[in-house]
Amino acid sequence: MAAAINPLLVIGAALSAIAALLHVGCIVFGASWYRFFGAGERMARLAEAGDWRAAAITSVIVAVLSIWALYALSGAGAIRALPLLRIGLCAIAAVYSLRGLAGLLYAAFGARADAAFWWWSSAICLVFGIVHAVGLMQVWSRL
Repeated sequence: MAAAINPLLVIGAALSAIAALLHVGCIVFGASWYRFFGAGERMARLAEAGDWRAAAITSVIVAVLSIWALYALSGAGAIRALPLLRIGLCAIAAVYSLRGLAGLLYAAFGARADAAFWWWSSAICLVFGIVHAVGLMQVWSRL
């Protein structure tokens, strides 16, 4: 009998996929999206100038988030097992969680003008990390 699909890792995959699509939106819609999502004025200005670097950097982020979505789906049992699945899911949960925690500390003690960005983006990352970590714990024995 096949193992059931883990709903938390499916949610984690969806969250990473949505984040990837929002980054695609930054590439497509330009500086206003970079500014709205808090990418920083430098990235927004690069996009306004048509500089290839803004799209290139954002494309790398899109690729990473897309791969993370695939790993979460794989861990969930929705697609075939990907290489180094346990290590990959541990790393994904750790990166999201550490980014969230570090960002919250930065928002509390270091951020100035962009504190709001750091609060909400860090909280989002922390939630993503928790979803991945709990989902991973639920499927650990079958990976």
